[in-house]
Formats: sequence, structure tokens, C-alpha cells
Amino acid sequence: MNKLLLTILITAFSTSVAGQQAFSSLEEQMNGKEFEAAGLEKLTPDELAALNQWIRSHSLATLDESRAVTTGNEDARGFELKKLKDMPRTPIKSHLVGTFNGWDGQTTFKLENGMVWQQIDKDKFYVKAMENALVTIKPGAFRTWRLSVEGYKSNCRVKRIQ
Repeated sequence: MNKLLLTILITAFSTSVAGQQAFSSLEEQMNGKEFEAAGLEKLTPDELAALNQWIRSHSLATLDESRAVTTGNEDARGFELKKLKDMPRTPIKSHLVGTFNGWDGQTTFKLENGMVWQQIDKDKFYVKAMENALVTIKPGAFRTWRLSVEGYKSNCRVKRIQ
């Protein structure tokens, strides 16, 4: 019972902090089994808050609204940040992480290379489920991007969110 109460308090505290800075804390990102398997339930609330703060300060997803990314050839300690809108407009090939069965007008695509893209049109396209599908993301007109899956002619407009 005490663990449940502690978890609720930590989650409530973390949620209010997370909401202020658009950050999902470890408690929000992990299910209970994952949280325990990582040994995080052993941390005091202050230790957990410090860990979440470290992740928040080192996470690309929580950098200000410029949504900066690394250019890929920087030193790990002092990397240069580049705004997404300034990203080179060259085709990207990568595999999707997990099962792909199409898009539905609001699909998020997580790539093996760490990029995350979100569908921005309302098109729908369904295929037989496949694992780790190879995708190509090409620059389109008016600074847009189009994602296509190898072996299919359909594509959808996407924007990079991470």
C-alpha cells in the first residue's frame, strides 16, 4: 500500500512538472513491471526527481520549441544543434521499428535511426502486417516530406517530430 501511495505521489508530482516542460517522466513512459525491473522503485522521490531532471535536460524532445537535432558528426560532449527546419533535404532510408500495417491519418513512424516522423495528411493506407518495413522519406514541394514503404506506390506527407 505504501509503494502504491508513493508511486501515486511521485506520478502526480512528475506529471505537474512534466506538463510544464512537455516532458514525459520515467513513470509515465514505463509500465509498472518495467519500472520495477529497472530498480527505479528503490529510488527516493528526490532521487527519482533528479534522474527525471537529468533526462529532461539531456533530451532532444524537450529542447525548446525549435526542436533541435544533432547533425550526426559532432563530438558527443559538445554537439552542435541544428533546427529541424534546417535539416538537409536529402532522402532518408531506414527501417520502421516494429510492426507496420499502414497509416490511418494520424500515424507516428519510429525509425531505427532514432528519427520519429508523424503523418500530417489524412490519407489512409492499409497493408498486410510486416516487421521492420524499409521506408524512404523524400523531400517534397513547399518544404514537405513524403514517406513511402518499399514495395508499395502509396506515400503520405510527414513531418519530423524528433
